[in-house]
Amino acid sequence: MDKEIYFNSRNTILDVLHDNGKSNRYFKNDMELESEGDKVFNWSHFKEVIKNEITKFIYPFESIVVLAGAGASIVPGENGVPDTKFGFTVSLLAENINSILKEDDTIYPVEELCRICKYAIPIEIDGKYNSTFNLEDFLSKVITYEEYLEEETKKKYSKSKEKILSIIKEKTSYSYDRDKHNHGSLIKILSSLHKAPNRLSIVTTNYDTLFEEAANHLGFTVFDGFSFDSNCIFDIDLFDWSLVKPIYNVKSEKLEYKKSSVNLLKIHGSLSWIKQDDNIARVGKASSSDPIMIFPSSNKYSHSYEKPYFELFSKFQELIKRPNTLLITTGFSFSDNHISKMITQAIKSSPSLSLLCTSHTLEQKCSNKNWDELLELKNDGYRICFLRASLSGDLLDYFGGNSYDN
Repeated sequence: MDKEIYFNSRNTILDVLHDNGKSNRYFKNDMELESEGDKVFNWSHFKEVIKNEITKFIYPFESIVVLAGAGASIVPGENGVPDTKFGFTVSLLAENINSILKEDDTIYPVEELCRICKYAIPIEIDGKYNSTFNLEDFLSKVITYEEYLEEETKKKYSKSKEKILSIIKEKTSYSYDRDKHNHGSLIKILSSLHKAPNRLSIVTTNYDTLFEEAANHLGFTVFDGFSFDSNCIFDIDLFDWSLVKPIYNVKSEKLEYKKSSVNLLKIHGSLSWIKQDDNIARVGKASSSDPIMIFPSSNKYSHSYEKPYFELFSKFQELIKRPNTLLITTGFSFSDNHISKMITQAIKSSPSLSLLCTSHTLEQKCSNKNWDELLELKNDGYRICFLRASLSGDLLDYFGGNSYDN
């Protein structure tokens, strides 16, 4: 049987051989790991080996940046299948859109939309969801073709498109549950590794408000680019500010930085952002009927040059180019070319940048050219390693804990 890789760096590969129902066998660089004495080397011992490798890789750094993709919001339910009360994968989102559109005679089903906009990959084959259907490419086609349709078709077509976008908003609008989500623990653990005035930076492509809700639960101050007054308006310069208080003594006046603070860059928008005249404002989710979001289509690359996305992407680039920085990715597949290229360029141009890529599996990435490029850069000597772990699983175990927000 094939081995499953759990850790992969330039000098070290840690993997497991599942031996047909017998005890697992554990390897480091193809050498089987064994315990001293009569003890059997088990999963707990193997995790300790991985943890030691992670510890050597992540210490010490002056600043840590976390890039959280769609997978970071996923909570597994029974049999490891994502619990849709807490998060949707892109494929689950596509399946959901397909079934909802089928039930409404006033709009086109996905199959008909594919025919009209000439998207060639069917969403179903023999009545079952087709895993090769690409929601992003499909939406790109739908949006592009809209302006070229005749009026008699366009009205129903546009209504169908709007329905899809509303489903995406609805299905990504879930709330933080500290018993299910580990976002708070991630903030607490990684923030503890920083020395003031540096603070943890979280960059996310997700529209949900899980990170800000988790931070608020912990009593953290969130620097997300919005002002702290009653009218929360976006201003990119606010990321450069810190909260301090004076410490008075006989000889001098010193300043103490607030440690419980975090940067949050939502580079694809948020369910709680709206346009307000010429500004971007942050409101409650319930108050945002038309939130500012970059939907999953190829148009998102052009949208990234608009306000506030351009400023946020520029800030992200600035953060990962700072000296002695660690970038950790979780739930991010590297299928977003515009983000992936920023990261690979930063790795090539910033010798002190290190990258820890985490994913629920390390075996199924070969079709992703951006992931393949990272593997090549790792082999060329850049500080990159890969860890099989997820935010909803055991990722936090490798950083030193998993219950810091309870």
